[in-house]
Amino acid sequence: MSKKPAILILGAPGSGKGTQGVTLGKLPKFFHCACGDVFRSLDTRTELGKKFVEYSSKGQLVPDEFTIDLWKAQIDNWKDSHVYFPDADILILDGIPRNVEQAKILADYIEVHQVFHLSCPDRDELARRMRKRALRSNRIDDANEEVIQERIQTYEAETKPIIEYYDDAIITDINAAQEPIKVLNDIIEKIISLPIYEEMKKVVL
Repeated sequence: MSKKPAILILGAPGSGKGTQGVTLGKLPKFFHCACGDVFRSLDTRTELGKKFVEYSSKGQLVPDEFTIDLWKAQIDNWKDSHVYFPDADILILDGIPRNVEQAKILADYIEVHQVFHLSCPDRDELARRMRKRALRSNRIDDANEEVIQERIQTYEAETKPIIEYYDDAIITDINAAQEPIKVLNDIIEKIISLPIYEEMKKVVL
């Protein structure tokens, strides 16, 4: 199986990676996949779905290999449903991989051409954004200060080390404290300079 071309968006909770991923996914030649999309789209009647329920109903973390199995099943489903075209679309991933082990497993399925690190050292600003988002989405529990700090700490401990896993040559730091449209502009400027973008835009389906 040929590896699918992909771009990763990494950043702490509140850095805006979901906003950027969704926006890019609406452009031709790009397909956005967030970790949440995978779990929301899961058919709990399938064997994988039943296994996921088994973990989640007990409040257990889903193992890394199983998380990637779920991801692959959903990607295949989108491909078979003609929603995602691996020969023409660049995958935009956010929220997955969540740690270095997942990144290693994913390497069997994707070729990462660029990693965008949405950097926002101001943790107070991240917390402010997370509270605002939680209240806007009516997820009051997520506005709790302890929950916010725990999510940021989990990112620092588990997800941020992914940056060290990939080659420095494909890492681009983006100032996430800018206005979202400026962040998007910085991302697009880099993407259109990538050889994989030039290659994929020539594909006609």
